[in-house]
Amino acid sequence: MSAYGESTIDLLHRVVDGGVEHAVLLMRHSAREFAPDRHDLMNPLTAEGRRLARELGGRLPKHLTLRGYASPPERCMETAALVLEGHTEEGGRATRHRPLEALGVFYALDQMKMWKGMQQAGGLVPYLHAWISGEVPGDAMMPADIAAGLILKVLTDKLDAPVADRQLDVCVSHDMTLYLLRDCLLQEAVDGPQVAFLDGLVLYRQGGVVWMTSHHGEPKPVSEA
Repeated sequence: MSAYGESTIDLLHRVVDGGVEHAVLLMRHSAREFAPDRHDLMNPLTAEGRRLARELGGRLPKHLTLRGYASPPERCMETAALVLEGHTEEGGRATRHRPLEALGVFYALDQMKMWKGMQQAGGLVPYLHAWISGEVPGDAMMPADIAAGLILKVLTDKLDAPVADRQLDVCVSHDMTLYLLRDCLLQEAVDGPQVAFLDGLVLYRQGGVVWMTSHHGEPKPVSEA
């Protein structure tokens, strides 16, 4: 398997091996195209991206029942579908996957202003730094802390609605969302390690507390259960 997804597999096994029976995996979609003449959210997965997503699903712990959610763009929906397919092809069990708007870029109140601001800032990471620091116009982006709190609430609610005794909710989103939660909830600065394709964060409940972890550091409490 390519390096894409390796850290996510390792992270998930570490959490599950620690006794967690229900977790939420928030992950970036798989490798995608970068056509400059196409709206960015319309860029689909590459053939390699499809292979990597299915391969990642095939390596997930097989005692877990998978349930999938994804940001509505095609590349996210397809990533979720292929991960679940890979899991079932190797003997695992999955229910279904569906779009979830909370995994999209709902926090961009004006996407055109967001894209222009990103160009002016010199790219995604400097723009994210400005957004989280409160330096982006309020009519372009929802306040970062509010957006992070809303996403956390949606993910935490998944832990309260299981469909199996041992379960993993696979939630496919965008690098922007992972950068946001890493900074706001895990104090991992956006100008730190890159969010690569298939990178993930894992959310779970243990000891009366909801924890979140990335593969860059130790788990941190993010809310009371």
